[in-house]
Amino acid sequence: MNITSHVQRVKFLYKTILKLHRGLPLEIQPLGNNYVRDEFRRHKNCNPAEAQVFMTEWADYATKLAEQLGLRGPQQAKKLGIDLDQDAIEKMRDEQIQQLYELMMTATGKHVEKSDDT
Repeated sequence: MNITSHVQRVKFLYKTILKLHRGLPLEIQPLGNNYVRDEFRRHKNCNPAEAQVFMTEWADYATKLAEQLGLRGPQQAKKLGIDLDQDAIEKMRDEQIQQLYELMMTATGKHVEKSDDT
């Protein structure tokens, strides 16, 4: 894989997601944008196998968000978000589960208690 084309694809996906986030309710846009920015930074130097999974998952997110936002108009919009099944949760690493929990708490306006080991 050509490194330049990979970098271009990553930037395109990142910018696409940020543009999609403009359609989110104003109160959660900063949360979504910050999370995306942090995740893309966190995976900046990951190995090629992780990069492939990362890009696939974020591309799926962008596709689902576009469908949920109803890019063909508000009448086509769906409920935002998806429910995670037990299988998806079991595949997550502990740090991913912690991030998911913190994201849920922030999105619902609840205070997140940070433990000493995070």
